[in-house]
Amino acid sequence: MTLTEKLLARAADRTRVEPGETVLARVDVLMTHDVCGPGTIGVFKREFGADARVWDADRIVIIPDHYIFTTDLLANRNVDVLRAFVKEQGIRYFYDVVDDGSAWRFDPARGPLHAQYGRQYAGVCHIALPERGHTRPGEILLGTDSHTCTAGAFGQFATGIGNTDAAFVLGTGRILLRVPVTRRFRLTGALQPGVMAKDLILHIIGEIGFDGATYQALEFDGDGVPGLTMEDRMTIANMAIECGGKNGVFAADDVTRAFVDARMRKHGTTRPYECLTADPGAAYYSEMTIDLSTLEPTVARHPDPGNRARAADCGGIRLDRAYIGSCTGGKLSDFAAFAAVVRDRTVAINTFGVPATPQIVRQLQIRTLGGRTLWDILLAAGVRMTENAGCAACLGGPADTFGRLNEPLHCISTTNRNFPGRMGHSEGRVYLASPFTVAASALTGRITDPRDFLGADALVAVAMEDAA
Repeated sequence: MTLTEKLLARAADRTRVEPGETVLARVDVLMTHDVCGPGTIGVFKREFGADARVWDADRIVIIPDHYIFTTDLLANRNVDVLRAFVKEQGIRYFYDVVDDGSAWRFDPARGPLHAQYGRQYAGVCHIALPERGHTRPGEILLGTDSHTCTAGAFGQFATGIGNTDAAFVLGTGRILLRVPVTRRFRLTGALQPGVMAKDLILHIIGEIGFDGATYQALEFDGDGVPGLTMEDRMTIANMAIECGGKNGVFAADDVTRAFVDARMRKHGTTRPYECLTADPGAAYYSEMTIDLSTLEPTVARHPDPGNRARAADCGGIRLDRAYIGSCTGGKLSDFAAFAAVVRDRTVAINTFGVPATPQIVRQLQIRTLGGRTLWDILLAAGVRMTENAGCAACLGGPADTFGRLNEPLHCISTTNRNFPGRMGHSEGRVYLASPFTVAASALTGRITDPRDFLGADALVAVAMEDAA
């Protein structure tokens, strides 16, 4: 069996499953957030009764992260609904915006740049889940967000589901899943200076198309994997959905176990787990070998993530804005790469920076490059950095969302999706790229190959593992 098949077989208490069959799988963790949580709760109460109890209050994680730092009353109300449900059900893992459980509201008078959250706020769910020790190899993790597949980086089956399915999980702890066929990507060699994991996944999506792996599993292995950090693997798994994938998965290795064990110990989420691997001779739907050393800085042009081009071939595309942030591109290593490019330089276009989590904000204000903190380097370069970690403009959001495209601007972004309207304005154009490429493009005002600006700093790696 492939790794995905073995994960689903384990969850279904089966010795074997086959692609195409449907299994009833046990769920280890269910995550929801402020966008889909209220809808999920509504379906749960409708179907299971107003007084129903969730199947396991310790296996549900609720993380408000999307529309937080806004004065939009409906967005604020969504968080209120989550807070009331958590209190009613006794849910243990709720990463509220405030510490005292009060009806918090964003204060526009304090501005968008300085932190307006309490100590327990966690930021973007897909980064917060591993940070807080909720991702474990061998498990099934579901979430009401399409980029839940990020957690496949940790050797688990992770995928996004709709509100109705999530409500069923709330009530039963189980879900019906059709076993997908698996595409295997054998990664060899090592990424060259100026090339990042984002370039790899954009290359893959360009190869097979934005719908090329619909309801298929993407499995990544090969001698190139050990050279990828956990943050690299998260970037790759995160965008499995951008080619229609059901999930993306890496088998857990020593790097994975070290990361997971450290987070569980720190946050008291320790639980035994089992690392699974694909069987020798497993049957794959397709196999593709990618020599990482041959990849170049890559861009997904408007209007979809599969519209791939080399950054070096896009120099004629002029830009109005640059944006670094999101679950795909707002991690510590993403900002470190960005800072390596813009250090001692000044951006030429409006550039917004949104760290994914409060922990990343703190690390950016501590970690140094050339004697200055990463945060100070970014500010000095003219990047508008906010301490209000969250999804921000990745999904557009209300009009007062930090970095949102409220006009038909051309924006290069480290985010993961660029369909029309994704970051706000329906006529805006979003170009997806790595933090290196976005930084270089911010300096010139047009899409730019970052290798034009990189020397030894191209090898900078501020691994998340060190920031536990």
